[in-house]
Amino acid sequence: QVQLVESGGGLVQAGGSLRLSCASSGLTFGAYSMGWYRQAPGKERELVATINRFGRPDYADSVKGRFTISRDNAKNTMYLQMDSLKPEDSAVYYCNYRGIYWGQGTQVTVSS
Repeated sequence: QVQLVESGGGLVQAGGSLRLSCASSGLTFGAYSMGWYRQAPGKERELVATINRFGRPDYADSVKGRFTISRDNAKNTMYLQMDSLKPEDSAVYYCNYRGIYWGQGTQVTVSS
């Protein structure tokens, strides 16, 4: 079955960096777009970044210039490099495959 497992979350001070990973199995990793989403308490889940099967990225305006999405098709893994983190980036971050499958999420907390 399809499995998506996020890792790399944690507590970081404002201005710091984190790198999230999304390891996958049970799917044709390189065939479809993938994305990172986040959900803060009391808010709806929102799109952070997507990457198509050719590696072309797209970002929410709120993270442009600070976050970088990438994928390694040989390792069936997607990444999100997050730099210059802000307290408003605090949320549970989820990876998504084809707009259908979700991981369990990883918590990112940015302290001011």
